Amino acid sequence: MRILVVSQYFWPENFRINDLVTEWCQRGHEVTVLTGYPNYPSGEVFPEFRENPGAYARYGGARVVRVPLLSRGSGAVRLLVNYVSFALSASCFGVWRLRGETYDVIFAFEPSPITVGLPAVLLRLLKRTPLVFWVLDLWPETLEAVGVVKSPKILKMVGHMVSFIYDRCDLVLAQSQSFVPAIRKHCHPRTWVEYFPSWSDSTFDFSSVEPASEVPTGSLFFNVMFAGNIGDAQDFPAILDAAEKLKGQRNIRWLILGDGRAADYVRSEVARRGLADCFLMLGQYPVERMPSFYVHADALLLSLRDKPIFAMTIPGKLQSYLASGIPVLAMLNGEGAAIVSGSRSGLSCPAGDGKALAEAVLELAAMSPEERSKMGERGLALSLKDFDRNILIAKLLAWFDQLATKNKHRLGMSR
Repeated sequence: MRILVVSQYFWPENFRINDLVTEWCQRGHEVTVLTGYPNYPSGEVFPEFRENPGAYARYGGARVVRVPLLSRGSGAVRLLVNYVSFALSASCFGVWRLRGETYDVIFAFEPSPITVGLPAVLLRLLKRTPLVFWVLDLWPETLEAVGVVKSPKILKMVGHMVSFIYDRCDLVLAQSQSFVPAIRKHCHPRTWVEYFPSWSDSTFDFSSVEPASEVPTGSLFFNVMFAGNIGDAQDFPAILDAAEKLKGQRNIRWLILGDGRAADYVRSEVARRGLADCFLMLGQYPVERMPSFYVHADALLLSLRDKPIFAMTIPGKLQSYLASGIPVLAMLNGEGAAIVSGSRSGLSCPAGDGKALAEAVLELAAMSPEERSKMGERGLALSLKDFDRNILIAKLLAWFDQLATKNKHRLGMSR
């Protein structure tokens, strides 16, 4: 099958689409990726890409077609321009570079922004090819929740754009069950919408993993680890509140992996609150190295702000946390919290409640290693049952085949 992927983000940026593309190629499919210049999360185009862009023209067996864009930089205005620049560049340069090529299906990957759907819709029209759109972030709800857009008029305009995109998709995929009705609210009743969650982006065999040397050693520490984007949605003010309440507990340590738009704020708050000894900002590392860091963790921290949209979201890293077999500490509401509590794979507390998070940390730290191990085992069992990578990818490819077959029949009938 010939698959065209449209994604603003792609390797060497760390997103699940990298794993998906590699797997499709390994299963014998021909994959082309239309993407931009890598600049996430630093905000500037990666220097190694600037020096040798040709080295990034293939990945995992796939051909990678890159179009220029304005890097993210800093600030909301620059971010908005970044989103628009990719949509325009992919619609112009991307369409030109893909001229004359045919595909069986187009797959758009949307962790944010929704504007990635605009070039995807244009390509669907020009290539007469079915479009599958994977929604990992709901617009305009997320824009309102993080305060990027406050004007009701602008939010309404974004809502119209969302409807325009959804109505021109052949299949819309929702990353959580709660997303399904929210998506249907913005699209035609006949639009095909399915629940399609993420899976773990790492495999874990800690018996053969060398612990990351970047983590200062110490056998008496109870390590709470956060791994992922350090942004507004992750509610680091509440996490820092919890760390400050536990500052006197010398055995409790917070290990923060990742980078993002709020990283500088977090560093300044760590210094201001006197948390440098217990709240360690370790930086960002490739996904392949995550097991070497996870081996240090006694608990893995998951957090989202106290907003209705985030209660509907399953954070992408939850699946990786569950697959690691390490207890999860979840400071969030809704579907994500229900998964952790229902599976008894960790402890959860309300979103935005730093005091409750501190209490959950103390409760987990007071448990025996055997109790925590059983929590981790239950998480791993849930991962294998509900978020199995092979089963999910096979289901996705079956939908692709169904759409491609229907489209070939339709094109044959129209000739």
